[in-house]
Amino acid sequence: MTDINNTPELNEEEYEDVVVMTDDEGNEYVYDIAARIEKNDDEYVVLVPQDEEDDEVVILKSVIVDDETEEFVAEENEAITDEIFEEFKQLFADEYNFTDEDEDAMFTDAE
Repeated sequence: MTDINNTPELNEEEYEDVVVMTDDEGNEYVYDIAARIEKNDDEYVVLVPQDEEDDEVVILKSVIVDDETEEFVAEENEAITDEIFEEFKQLFADEYNFTDEDEDAMFTDAE
């Protein structure tokens, strides 16, 4: 799982189930929204990178601004993001292979 402190500065454009984030250097990262998980009356999105070279998911909190606008923000409580990721792993065990390396949770498409 991407360390929340290293999550790129958000400048997102949302296209249905696709999110594009741009970091401070102008690099774009394209993610699919793989899951929406509720925890403690909040909703979180689990983003899976479209780039097959990238093997880390990103977990962000969904904030509804108004009827037409949803924003994704970093969750500062790492315990919550860990719980969300554990639930994601259980829900998608058949679709992804998960490994733990250096405390970063990695995944690949299940064969």
